[in-house]
Amino acid sequence: MKSYLQGQDLWEVVGGSETTPPEEDVNGALRKWKIKAGKAMFALKTTIEEEMLEHIRDENTPKEAWDTFVTLFSKKNDTRLQLLENELLSISQRDMTIAQYFHKVKSICREITELDPQSVIAEARMKRIIIHGLRPEYRSFVTAVQGWPAQPSLVEFENLLASQEAMAKQMGGITLKSEEEALYTSKSRRNFKPPSKEGYKNADKGKSQPGTSQPWRSQKTDNKSSRGRRFEGNCNNCGKWGHMSKDCWSKKKSVESNVVTSKKEIEDEWDAEALCAIEENELALMTMMGERINYENDWIIDSGCSNHMTGDQNKLQDVKEYKGSRMVLTANNARLPIAQIGKTTIMPGNKSDMVSLHNVYHVPGMKKNLLSVSQLTSSGNYVLFGPQDVKVYRDLKISEKPTMEGRRVESVYVLSAESAYVDKTRKNETADLWHARLGHVGYHKLKVIMEKSMLNGLPHLDVKTDVVCAGCQYGKAHQLPYKESNFRAKKPLELIHSDVFGPVKQTSVSGMRYMVTFIDDYSRYVWVFFMKEKSETFSKFLEFKTTVEGEVRKKIRCLRSDNGGEYTSEEFNRYLQECGIHHQFTCANTPQQNGVAERKNRHLAEICRSMLHAKNVPGRFWAEAMRTAAHVINKLPQPRLGFISPFETLWNMKPTVSYFRVFGCVCYVFVPSHLRSKFDKKAVRCIFVGYDNQRKGWRCCDPTSGRCYTSRDVVFDEASSWWSSEKKVLPDSENIEEVLKQKMGEQTAHIWSSVDTPEDPSDTDVIEQEVTQTSDAGEREPPPPQLRRTERIRKPNPKYANAAILEDGVKEPETYEEAIKNKAWQKAMEEEVTALEQNQTWELVPRPRDIKPISCKWVYKIKRRPDGSIERYKARLVARGFSQQYGLDYDETFSPVAKITTVRVLLALAASKDWKLWQMDVKNAFLHGELDREIYMNQPKGFEDAVNPTHVCKLRKALYGLKQAPRAWYGKIAEFLTRSGYSVAHADSSLFVKEKEGKLAIVLVYVDDLIITGDDEREIHQTRENLSVRFQMKELGELKHFLGLEVDRTKEGLFLCQQKYTRDILQKFGMLECKPISTPIEQNSKICAHEGKELDDGTMYRQLVGSLIYLTLSRPDIAYAVGVMSRYMQSPKKPHLDAARRILRYVKGTIDYGLLYKRGEDCKLVGYCDADYAGDHDTRRSTTGYVFKLGSGPISWCSKRQPTVSLSTTEAEYKVAAVAAQESTWLVLLMEDLHQKVDYAVPLHCDNQSAIRLAENPVFHARTKHVEVHYHFIREKVLMEEIEMRQIKTDDQIADLFTKGLSTGKCEGFRCQLNMVRRMRASVEGEC
Repeated sequence: MKSYLQGQDLWEVVGGSETTPPEEDVNGALRKWKIKAGKAMFALKTTIEEEMLEHIRDENTPKEAWDTFVTLFSKKNDTRLQLLENELLSISQRDMTIAQYFHKVKSICREITELDPQSVIAEARMKRIIIHGLRPEYRSFVTAVQGWPAQPSLVEFENLLASQEAMAKQMGGITLKSEEEALYTSKSRRNFKPPSKEGYKNADKGKSQPGTSQPWRSQKTDNKSSRGRRFEGNCNNCGKWGHMSKDCWSKKKSVESNVVTSKKEIEDEWDAEALCAIEENELALMTMMGERINYENDWIIDSGCSNHMTGDQNKLQDVKEYKGSRMVLTANNARLPIAQIGKTTIMPGNKSDMVSLHNVYHVPGMKKNLLSVSQLTSSGNYVLFGPQDVKVYRDLKISEKPTMEGRRVESVYVLSAESAYVDKTRKNETADLWHARLGHVGYHKLKVIMEKSMLNGLPHLDVKTDVVCAGCQYGKAHQLPYKESNFRAKKPLELIHSDVFGPVKQTSVSGMRYMVTFIDDYSRYVWVFFMKEKSETFSKFLEFKTTVEGEVRKKIRCLRSDNGGEYTSEEFNRYLQECGIHHQFTCANTPQQNGVAERKNRHLAEICRSMLHAKNVPGRFWAEAMRTAAHVINKLPQPRLGFISPFETLWNMKPTVSYFRVFGCVCYVFVPSHLRSKFDKKAVRCIFVGYDNQRKGWRCCDPTSGRCYTSRDVVFDEASSWWSSEKKVLPDSENIEEVLKQKMGEQTAHIWSSVDTPEDPSDTDVIEQEVTQTSDAGEREPPPPQLRRTERIRKPNPKYANAAILEDGVKEPETYEEAIKNKAWQKAMEEEVTALEQNQTWELVPRPRDIKPISCKWVYKIKRRPDGSIERYKARLVARGFSQQYGLDYDETFSPVAKITTVRVLLALAASKDWKLWQMDVKNAFLHGELDREIYMNQPKGFEDAVNPTHVCKLRKALYGLKQAPRAWYGKIAEFLTRSGYSVAHADSSLFVKEKEGKLAIVLVYVDDLIITGDDEREIHQTRENLSVRFQMKELGELKHFLGLEVDRTKEGLFLCQQKYTRDILQKFGMLECKPISTPIEQNSKICAHEGKELDDGTMYRQLVGSLIYLTLSRPDIAYAVGVMSRYMQSPKKPHLDAARRILRYVKGTIDYGLLYKRGEDCKLVGYCDADYAGDHDTRRSTTGYVFKLGSGPISWCSKRQPTVSLSTTEAEYKVAAVAAQESTWLVLLMEDLHQKVDYAVPLHCDNQSAIRLAENPVFHARTKHVEVHYHFIREKVLMEEIEMRQIKTDDQIADLFTKGLSTGKCEGFRCQLNMVRRMRASVEGEC
């Protein structure tokens, strides 16, 4: 109330200095006072209850009324305080929302504090009171939160509960009670059927039924507050609409499950699991499911329980106190103590003998008696679970073979799919297994094939057509099909469909990126060939024609394809005419007319994806998967052929599939005795990659070495995958490979090898060791084995150079726990802590009472040299500044860094004047910054003080991660340099210049990297020494690498490039081996925002364009192309990605290009500006392009779309000239800061004469009135003779490079004028 009166400017007449009316009525003061007093009385009377109004009815002034209230309420303080205390202790949420409930509790606590300031209610107590009154559905959530290592604050706790409340509303308004949560969890563990209705009738009336919420019935809700509102949803008890299960009038349902029921406690799951198992005596038991479970006397046999346990101490005999340290862990993560251990006797279900159980735990609070399966089997017993009962035998004989086998691990039994030489999986055949073997054939088709016995070797199994296969979902999702043509060829090879598939993003192990398919229209038989380039299509067609015409003994009559350049070449057409083959083409943009080939390619791609994803096979095996998919598809019956396979249609014989195996599964290839020593392993662990069309064997590949084997002696583990996250690659392949290399020359009559590297790498896809013996593994008989020896030197196949990339294996750890295992990282962390202590970054103090310190973490980074080798291990301790609050522990955070244009200007000056460039690095730069706020931080992990482990670090200086750390460091280094006589440049705050007797010393600061140059060598030497004394500096010598830029000092000057960064980009995006191209963007290209298919995930495109933007720091020739690509970052399409990849192809061909700043050149500024007209086809805006040269090389350039539409080319060019004038003004200011005189008008070359005349004309014409005022900036600079507009021919306009796509000749010419040259290693002085 007081606050309200103060806000209305009425408190002065109530309790301030104007409580009495003024004695003299000066300027109407008395009247004003009466008005304010009337307003105050009105406010007091309208805000109190009616029964309190009588107490102030006779009061005349607001002060008298206020004093009456103070006297009145002070008498009731004790009573009111007692009422509030009682209300706080009995408060519950009931039907209030989380926000309302928290508000009410906080209001009561606040009022109690105001009435009794000594009884301040702490936040922790307030949180306990709130938890006590929460509705039951939040109990499990609160229990989970209480288990967190760092407890949330009261505000965070409220937000968490509010999120939980909102989630419950989104789920349809159904609120889970505690017992419902337990039942939901226990459904998968239930061993008994629910009781019949008679079972409910015979239940004990005095006990709460399982599945009811008996413990919470004492908390009655206030039905008045919810009267008139009806629950929107179905009851969880009876299923009817309009009420909740707690208000249901039907009898509560009982659910039999492994759930404890109690009158006084919340129902919990006692799926208990003790951490020990003890031997016990033999026993024989059998239990039958009755009408109900008597939880007091019955024993529940639990396969997940590791020990017998009970909560009833009276059941135990010979009880001893349990002295161990183990606990019982329940399903809800509760930990229960074990009080005693003893033995007990139980009565089996249908036997008269009592059975003794030893080592039984007594766990207080447990409401069920549990028998441990693992403890029973440890005594030599057998536990048999059936559909209706469970039995325990002392001895058991089983005649039937098991369908699954597992093993015991500690106290539980697990099934393991992988076994080294177990052939039983071949006999445990299921429909799912054959679905995978047959190339993920559709379940409907598989069912028909099995029912009609269409394939030899295929068993009859029960096929469920509603099964969802993850591999099929990954590989076969597709759009609705087009209407198919009714035409059908009458005989083989009458019509051949062909199409090229690719390019594939990842090359195959043999370097292939394309695939061409040939499909016979009559039989739908498909042949596949793989290519590195699309231009190989003609040679593959020749190979296909020769092969297929010889096998089928018929001639190809017609070839149907699309209009791709690979099919329309003159050579291809001439050959088809000579052979009398009619060539049919599809209409433009009508791939449906070549639907057979398109669908076949899609079918192959779907099967390939399914195979790869089902076994997590890397993408580099796509060609092997495609070949296998084609082999499988040709053997499968097709609906279009009347459920006859293409193989049978073409060759008139039913195919056999008994030798089919799951692609990508783990297999073991037998190693003959003469290729190994006596104690070597007898098999190589590989993966199955397909079938050999020329030999009777399976093709298997060792992923670690890239070596392939064709053998008939193979054992398959079709359920396992090499790349499964749960498996580890066995290190046997490398050892056996070495033995094979040593002994491969010792051949016998039963084995021959094809490991020799072919003369032409394209002849074979893989290196193979052919182990061929008589077998029924394939259909064709192999040629008879022959004895042969080779004298050629065996070399590794270059095709497998990228199959297994060798790296140093060093990985940057993510956590402290990972790093502490490596001594190198331990040493790095010790060095970091030592540096922090020497710098006196913090002091240990007791933790302040009301301060929450910020946390910290370790960040690890491997510093590498340009060649990729490890230079050093760097561990950095950083503060987690995201928990800082603005205004509390930080204010301003902005810290300037050097502009990249400033760096190029400095390099151009140094090259022209032959200055040396020195580079220095500040160790722990941010630690030198002084803090202006008190900040407390937890001690770093692993380096806690042994004497005071609970103390916190009070930071004296800035630390990495703090929001104000960069600004504090800049302030420190700027202060030091200005005291040393340097002045801050007006154009760039990170540039410091010192002029003395006409000589210069220049320091450029980019965070903790410093570049020092100039012609005052004495001052430079002194500055470097002073920096080393004041800060911990690292001398890096002459400038070599700076911000990813490589700087080489050559005989001609300074060479600036980003060659290593360019190579990293190409390798990251898989374009390192791409075919180069001569221009970064097509000439007259028309790229639009909404044309083409949208990318499924645009992240890769954004990463690619972002990487290219950084590459433009030294590559002005790609600035326009990258600028165009950056316009489509929000919603990239496939044409945009293709255009971006074209830039990479151009960069690949110019990877060693850079800027050369020549020595001895006159440092004069020259500018070029140009614009296209309406070049953006989406917005019809023009593109701004300009470049400025200093001496011989460019220092500043820009390619940017204009913000508004231009109405003419003159207007577009005029706008560009204005933007270039702004950049020129800044460059002139920078040159003056560097004490370089610019006493001339900067020439700005433009190829539009109208724009030049408009800039030079001081009179505003009517035709320019719509041009924004700031664009007339160029006119002012021209009139002031600071800029001189010059006419230049369009053919000589360098700025064209920044506004449009150019031809190859123009692109190379302008690149030469910008002094972009190749890196000349021979002229580099010193190491590069």
